[in-house]
Amino acid sequence: MNAIVTVIGKDRVGIIADVCGLLAKNQVNVLDISQTVMQDYFTMIMMVDVSGAQLPFSELVKLLEEEGKAVNLSIRAMREDIFNAMHRI
Repeated sequence: MNAIVTVIGKDRVGIIADVCGLLAKNQVNVLDISQTVMQDYFTMIMMVDVSGAQLPFSELVKLLEEEGKAVNLSIRAMREDIFNAMHRI
């Protein structure tokens, strides 16, 4: 199953490394990534494969949110099919 992960926060060194490290630690593979800095704000959207994850998706979502809060980032994850359904016109 694929998921969409979004990351938003004040730009600083190591955001991509931190988020990707957390995903790798939980056996989540990054399939595609796009990031930019808008003024002082870092934004990133990633498509990830969670089929090999070591924990249920709902727990992964909570883990990402908690880890994000700990480092002043908003990290959200959503199943790809839900994301697509929400963004259909």
